[in-house]
Amino acid sequence: MSHTYSSVLVHCVFSTKDRRDLIREPRLLWRYLAGIAQAKQIPLAAAGGTANHVHLLVDLPPTMQLAHAVQQLKGNSSHWLNNEKAPFAWQQGYGAFAIGASQRANVLSYIANQEEHHKKWSFEQEFIALLRKYGIEYDSRFVLG
Repeated sequence: MSHTYSSVLVHCVFSTKDRRDLIREPRLLWRYLAGIAQAKQIPLAAAGGTANHVHLLVDLPPTMQLAHAVQQLKGNSSHWLNNEKAPFAWQQGYGAFAIGASQRANVLSYIANQEEHHKKWSFEQEFIALLRKYGIEYDSRFVLG
């Protein structure tokens, strides 16, 4: 086969350090993340979240490792946020959940509706629910830093 074809959809989630409300203008951050993704050739299907965390739906290129893509997005956005506002930091680590193409619309809707979603659930509750949904083992003493 002379070409590579792939669909590696990954729902990435990460929060601000100590889950503090450091993202003053979430929509502006989402646009900035989209720009970073485009510049770094990381197809980004969606960005969303709240004042203390971000959800991204990435279509990971076959030549890029997930850790590299997330590092590019977190690192560049952290640098920008530190220049724009008071001191800013992301948490260490992230959650990454592979999804099938048939779940793309559901995840896009989920990301788009974060504001409504978080009227009922905290980030902590949401993140633990995602870990459980995907069968990821975790130690509750350390999962949230």
